[in-house]
Amino acid sequence: MKKRNNKAGVLLGCCLLLGIMETRAQTMPKEELVYLTSEWKGDRFADGRPKVSDELVERVKKIGIEEAWQVLMNEGYVNQFERNWKMIYDDVPVVGRVVTAQYMPSRPDIEKKIKERGARQGRVGNTNAWPIETLVKGDVYVADGFGKIEGGTLIGDNLGTAIYNRSGNGVIFDGAARDLSGLARIKGFNAFVRDFDPSFLKEMVLMGLNTPIRIGKAIVLPGDIVLSEREGVLFIPAHMVEQVVLTAEFIGRKDKFGKEMLRTGKYNTGQIDSQWTEELKQAFLKWLDAHPEEGKMTKQELDEVMKKRTW
Repeated sequence: MKKRNNKAGVLLGCCLLLGIMETRAQTMPKEELVYLTSEWKGDRFADGRPKVSDELVERVKKIGIEEAWQVLMNEGYVNQFERNWKMIYDDVPVVGRVVTAQYMPSRPDIEKKIKERGARQGRVGNTNAWPIETLVKGDVYVADGFGKIEGGTLIGDNLGTAIYNRSGNGVIFDGAARDLSGLARIKGFNAFVRDFDPSFLKEMVLMGLNTPIRIGKAIVLPGDIVLSEREGVLFIPAHMVEQVVLTAEFIGRKDKFGKEMLRTGKYNTGQIDSQWTEELKQAFLKWLDAHPEEGKMTKQELDEVMKKRTW
């Protein structure tokens, strides 16, 4: 009887393991994602992806990519930026929480197995549609399409519409997109891609969903915040977002404050560009009170920015 129970336990364990493997198809185990992003101490999505607050994401939209890049570089995050993109619009930024997808050149046996497993999970369509099913408001679909152009068109206007309806956001693809004129009609949507091409997607298969990926020279993890401008895209690790925002906001305000102080002759460039005295800090906070359009900053936040000196 004891041996039978042991066999039954082993069988049950194998079944549970297979079930877990099925639910994690193409994705990184939650425990591994939490481990790799353990510097993040805030909320997470059910799959373990860091969940940077909506308030911080909105503040990211208002900072400059140069200031954010500078903060990351000074902290040792030197592989977060990638350039040389084509866009639908030059003036529609793509900013939000990253959902990653990794594509590889297809081979028949692998693609067959992946699609069979996907069908058992209720997934429909080609694998390039599967990441779209995971998107929520504020997400950005970021895909490593290994730079493929012809036959590397991960979306057209139909999938672009589905993406925007789910996320309210655009995409970043190290690959291509098709139906440029149709995509351009999706108000608010933008795509940063290597190129646009009329071909259909072929010989590509999804090998990773919400796993670490490479976009050109940049490393990207699920839950990173992407900030884009015409010159390129910057991927901010979730745990660095608050520091980047506070410092970037300070840099912009400091420049305006400094110019005004120099015009009035109250302070000189040496005082403005070095570590601030308590008198200068109080003058800055008073200036902020008189310029509510520049936003708020507490004395504690100011002290923290000045202490780190990553600007």
